[in-house]
Amino acid sequence: MKRTLSLFLAALLALTLTACGQTAATPGENLCQVFLDLHQENPEADVLTLAEELLSHESIPFAGAVAQVEPGLLAGFGNTEITGFQSAATFGPVIGTIPFIGYLFQLDDPGAGAAFCQVLQDAADPQWNICTQADETIVRQDGDLVFFLMCPLDWAG
Repeated sequence: MKRTLSLFLAALLALTLTACGQTAATPGENLCQVFLDLHQENPEADVLTLAEELLSHESIPFAGAVAQVEPGLLAGFGNTEITGFQSAATFGPVIGTIPFIGYLFQLDDPGAGAAFCQVLQDAADPQWNICTQADETIVRQDGDLVFFLMCPLDWAG
């Protein structure tokens, strides 16, 4: 009887550990999914409109701003010039002490998206904001658009 109970408890413990091993999506991954959903719902929307919709999402706990950007030196990428896009928008908090910065890029050539994403990933500086540091960087291409985000893991709550 003890042996059966011990085996049962061991099996139950193994199942419990397996179930707990799954990790929840981060706030940044969740916002990336919001971007993908918005882009799928309205594939003709421009980057400024999409960025404004992202900033107005219920998961964003801060007042934010959206601005159009031109190719060249962009906040968050150190001394690397970011080029290869026809339009782009940045979105983030009005308060500069929150380590959150996002970009949406509309590419000149969607076929060059993998190389463009790699440049963003390689140039990303999570400590671009002197006082704070982002915990995660997300880069995702969807058609001719690229979503880029650096943010803390606890920005949504």
